[in-house]
Amino acid sequence: MIVNKLFDTAIIGSGVAGSALLFTLARYTDIKNIILFEKYDEPAQLNSGPKANSQTLHIGDIETNYTLDKAKAVKHNAAMVANYISHFGFEDNIGFRRDKMILAVGDDEIARLDERYKEFSELYPYFIKMDRDALAEKEPKITEGREENVMALGVEGEITTVDFKKLSESFIEMALDEDKNIQMHYNEEVVTIKDAGEYFEIVTKNSSFHAKTVVANAGAYSLLFAQHMGYGKDWAVLPIGGSFFFTKEKLLNSKVYTMQNPKLPFAAVHADPDITADWNTRFGPTAFALPKLERYRQAHIMDLLEAMDIGKDTLEVYYDLLRDKVIRKYIFTNFLDEIPFVGKGVFVKDARKIIPTLRKRDLVTAEGYGGMRPQIIDKTSHKLMMGEAKLIKDGAIFNMTPSPGASTSLAIAEKDTISICEFLGKKFDRERHEKEIINR
Repeated sequence: MIVNKLFDTAIIGSGVAGSALLFTLARYTDIKNIILFEKYDEPAQLNSGPKANSQTLHIGDIETNYTLDKAKAVKHNAAMVANYISHFGFEDNIGFRRDKMILAVGDDEIARLDERYKEFSELYPYFIKMDRDALAEKEPKITEGREENVMALGVEGEITTVDFKKLSESFIEMALDEDKNIQMHYNEEVVTIKDAGEYFEIVTKNSSFHAKTVVANAGAYSLLFAQHMGYGKDWAVLPIGGSFFFTKEKLLNSKVYTMQNPKLPFAAVHADPDITADWNTRFGPTAFALPKLERYRQAHIMDLLEAMDIGKDTLEVYYDLLRDKVIRKYIFTNFLDEIPFVGKGVFVKDARKIIPTLRKRDLVTAEGYGGMRPQIIDKTSHKLMMGEAKLIKDGAIFNMTPSPGASTSLAIAEKDTISICEFLGKKFDRERHEKEIINR
């Protein structure tokens, strides 16, 4: 087995999180030697691809499951991506200023959204409150044929839509422009990481590499790498898949999100003008447990079983989810959404919350769209860990980043960069970073 030179940092995974870290290390630190491993032939082939997500920059304004404190943190973190896009001239290529809104249907939801507006309007001063008449003018399909009262909080003129694959590619290109020794190893799957004392040994199917620090940005596989090193044994993975439907013609100009049911840990139905389909309307996502770690790739069954770690504690979390009738109904409905010839008829009932006149025949299954969102289970507390999950141990960092991981990728990279610099005794150029990424 060939043993290569010693690198300062090794990054596993070239999705938006891994590529954001590469960019941050290369541009804002004095770290010289970096290696990145990607098991596929190009960056962002899985959840960062535009077909695997809703292309939304989640900034906390239309996410009604966020508390005010979480929204403040998400706004700060996601703004880094918007600032990057603006500062480096990537608007209308990577990021787009498209209107979006959060829609409330019925008196109960309207009351909740009105209270939210009062609480959050200082944080998001650009909110536009829209009654039924204003909605009928802006998005007539929302009010056409509707009996219930509606209200929305709209957003205009902000970067709301991002092609995260192109974002990943730009991070890599920007990093390679720096005067650093950066090695990109595509088609190089990492098998395991070993603690070799003064450095880490990264073993691939082809070779072996050494690095003083290592960061895994590989979704559920990050947890597997950590557990092979003895960390994160109290965590397991619940693999959740999502699918989408297109309308046969463009029906909306805005991103339209619906109010989150506080009992449901998964995203409520929303409609998005799609970058990959000439801005046609894409509805989704469904959310269902799927025995895979990668949606459209052949399953690594042993990796899956190891990640799920099905035992007493994990099964108790499943039981707690299923015994709630709201969650149970949601899971069953989303399972039906995936059945051919049946799914569209079931899903359209949810989609009518946005467009009441929508018919089954107006929808087509978005073939090849959708991804996996590995939810982390804390076996000790018997709960799902919502949002970013991270393990740090002696120069090794393992990131598992469900939504809004892509939106906060630069903030995650900043945090990991600071940890790496502290471990290696290197410098982080905060002034330049703040000027280009934060203070806009």
